[in-house]
Amino acid sequence: MCGGSTGLKNAKQQHNAMEPILEVKTLTMDFGGLRALDSLDLAVYQNEIVALIGPNGAGKTTFFNCITGLFPPTKGEMLIAPPGKKPTKLNGLKPNIVTANGLARTFQNIRLFPNMTVLENVMIGRHCRLSSGILGAAFRNRATVLEEEKVVEESYAMLKKIGLDAFVNDFAKNLPYGAQRRLEIARAMATDPFLLLLDEPAAGMNLQETRELDELIVRIRDEEGISILLIEHDMKLVMSLSDRIFVVDYGKKIAQGTPAEIQNNPAVIKAYLGEEIDA
Repeated sequence: MCGGSTGLKNAKQQHNAMEPILEVKTLTMDFGGLRALDSLDLAVYQNEIVALIGPNGAGKTTFFNCITGLFPPTKGEMLIAPPGKKPTKLNGLKPNIVTANGLARTFQNIRLFPNMTVLENVMIGRHCRLSSGILGAAFRNRATVLEEEKVVEESYAMLKKIGLDAFVNDFAKNLPYGAQRRLEIARAMATDPFLLLLDEPAAGMNLQETRELDELIVRIRDEEGISILLIEHDMKLVMSLSDRIFVVDYGKKIAQGTPAEIQNNPAVIKAYLGEEIDA
């Protein structure tokens, strides 16, 4: 399934009409004497699927860790702006506050709660949207009970959207690998984001699972109105899905553009893609 061409037209219209929903300016991250990110600029617009690619060690996951509050960057500015709202500065925000502001992520290594059910894993994702405080949880007032019932209903509805409702009562650790990856996406979506960050979502998947993931990501954008920023090494998936692609090498942005532009960029081919792009 290819989401690129239609999405690109929509994205260009959005670029002309709107401000970015994520804007990163001169983002720099030093670990001692190592510069993992070097003055990186990147922007994502509403209704886009954007890919961030580059060799291993290029700084891609470090970038995700900075904008989600896990690492405080050495310098640079990070702004998010939900559609129709004023920008919020991400610098200095804790990860849970970043999530509450509408930016959710998955991780390169699966981070499910293995001994909890599939439903419970998604319910945890809804936690940041609950209004009941400690007293409500302790005394179990009617508002708290109703809110908990709503969380169960919303979490099950999310599992149906992702195609995991058949596993609702299974322990997460017992799911097939591809289903565990999808469950991570469902849990991230349960936080009600406007921008979803996917860190190598196709890693370890077989061809059929990758095709299903391709379709799922496009559906998330088209049906849920959630923009996507993904890190991915599967070039077929990247070229099929992406409206725009950013390429990093040694922490620096070396190229950006449409899949066709990236595919034919000599700097990109030299740094990373080689013949793999034609595979």
